[in-house]
Amino acid sequence: MIKQLFPIRHVMGYLASLVLSAAALIVIYGDLSHAANVVVLTVTAIIQASLQLFVFMHIGESADTKKELYINIAYALFVGLITLFGTLFIFVWGWYA
Repeated sequence: MIKQLFPIRHVMGYLASLVLSAAALIVIYGDLSHAANVVVLTVTAIIQASLQLFVFMHIGESADTKKELYINIAYALFVGLITLFGTLFIFVWGWYA
């Protein structure tokens, strides 16, 4: 009964996220070339994003809610891009009042 209630998949996903975050932090403070830093950080970011999607957002579980899930992901990407480009617009490109 306890084995069915214990979220082992979520705990393993959380631990994997911590390991990937630690790997990215080690890369930043390590003595690698710029190209190696970019490659390792990109790979760990892609792995962590897919881990979050499949473990915590349940992207591969049910076929009837896939449409809503993809709409939510598209909306999250839209909000993220608006935030990113809004920040660049204000702080980097100097378009503030």
